[in-house]
Amino acid sequence: MSDAPLGVTGATGHLGGLVAQTLAAAGVAQRLLVRDPRRAPQLPGAEVAAVTYGRDALAALDGIRTLLMVSAAESPDRVAEHVAFLDDAAEAGVEHVVYTSFVGAGPSATFTLARDHGATEDHARRSGLRWTFLRDNLYLDLLPHLVGPDDALRGPAGDGLLAGVARADVARAATAVLLDPRRHAGRTYELTGPHAMTLAEVAWQIGTSTGREIRYVAESLPEAYASRAPYDAPGWQVDAWVSTYTAIAAGEMATVSDDVRRLTGRPPLGLAQVLAGA
Repeated sequence: MSDAPLGVTGATGHLGGLVAQTLAAAGVAQRLLVRDPRRAPQLPGAEVAAVTYGRDALAALDGIRTLLMVSAAESPDRVAEHVAFLDDAAEAGVEHVVYTSFVGAGPSATFTLARDHGATEDHARRSGLRWTFLRDNLYLDLLPHLVGPDDALRGPAGDGLLAGVARADVARAATAVLLDPRRHAGRTYELTGPHAMTLAEVAWQIGTSTGREIRYVAESLPEAYASRAPYDAPGWQVDAWVSTYTAIAAGEMATVSDDVRRLTGRPPLGLAQVLAGA
């Protein structure tokens, strides 16, 4: 690997922060590309640069050869922001981008935000950059937060299966790619947990871990939109929330992959381990 620093976006967030910490522990030089430098972690061997997707990022990207691009916050403009950032990366001389995508990314995905990821992947392929796509399944870490105050995990997922992945495993996989990028050029990895579960099984597991009586409530589509109406979220956001569950029902998050083990050399964490704080 060259002496140029690795570029890591999202270092003030969960995933980018885990990657940055791992690289720092390994003594790897990196540049943390963050919106607010005041919130950047203080890590040995890490410099910090301010950057916002969709705005001029050329100066912040100068000198970086390999870049971890954590997908931007959900918004109606996310694809445009991604496209602008990828264009800046190519112009700045970045050679390889490692992009955190989503399982099933593409224009026909049921999960609406997976369509955004598909559009971003398409632009990365056309950008002239070498690329690696990490298609994450739904984070296991997020599942407890889907349980409502009434101890119900509700949504129109039917009996569909979810092969969710631990955020820590995604971070380990991303780090492995960043440390040997040429080996992974042009590759797409499906990052999942060790097995697929129904949401009824997820609810039971969360209940077992917390000592609460968590139940899964299979909603119809009208019920799903009605139960989310009190949040007064914009339509695109509610569509994304609901389509998370309909994508599970359609089987689009069910496939279990061995890519985490192949990239990291260790088996992926399951939900029980994540809930236990592994």
